[in-house]
Amino acid sequence: MTPLAPFLLGAFGLVVGSFLNVCIHRIPRDESIVWPGSRCPACGAPIRWFDNIPVLSYFVLAGRCRRCRARIAVKYPLVELATMGLFLAHYWMLGAQPLLVVRLLFSAALIVLFVIDLEHQILPNRITLPGIAVGFVASLGLWPGWRDSLLGILLGGGILWAIAEAYFRVRREEGLGMGDVKMLAMIGAFLGWQQVLVTLVLSSAAGALVGVALMAAGRGTMKYALPFGTFLALGAVASSLVGSDLVAWYVALYR
Repeated sequence: MTPLAPFLLGAFGLVVGSFLNVCIHRIPRDESIVWPGSRCPACGAPIRWFDNIPVLSYFVLAGRCRRCRARIAVKYPLVELATMGLFLAHYWMLGAQPLLVVRLLFSAALIVLFVIDLEHQILPNRITLPGIAVGFVASLGLWPGWRDSLLGILLGGGILWAIAEAYFRVRREEGLGMGDVKMLAMIGAFLGWQQVLVTLVLSSAAGALVGVALMAAGRGTMKYALPFGTFLALGAVASSLVGSDLVAWYVALYR
């Protein structure tokens, strides 16, 4: 890798982030992510290449469509910047190695799931199910190894399924969707069973803090439905970057 590697990877992250915006917009609508080309959601006008440069075009156009002047959601440049940031963070933590490619793909999937669940409260099978397969296949030759990956799939899916089933039997209403179950199984496939536990702890803590804050602000109740997949994505990102260090720190407390 040359000294230019971080800059090239950052630029690549911006381009991938632009494609993730397409996925985020089209997958919940059951549309193709390949055809047709990018269009303005308001007027349907095709977006020309010079108006589709990640981040830069948003500011050049002042956040508006060139044709109809409809506002362009700020989430588009934020997704592009977040993708670049996660790509560079993983490069910083892992360096240039085959596992980096797997983690970049994992990060991209998490970004798509994060935003879709935040906006639509769904976690599409088009992301989670292939993600389980890709994570497990990658583990055949890379960390965490196929055994930990398989245990991660079973533990990740099994824990949330058991919680969802118990909640339904007690309350007679759904507390967790199967999308959350499949998403945590996907996380386990990529990160292994130990990081499933780290992800679950971190995401549950983040969700609890947000829930308490919403209730304190009078904007929610105990039954307010939070998009748990969004918190799972945050926990998984943290686990991917520093999860092993967190596990080592926790184990060291009991030595």
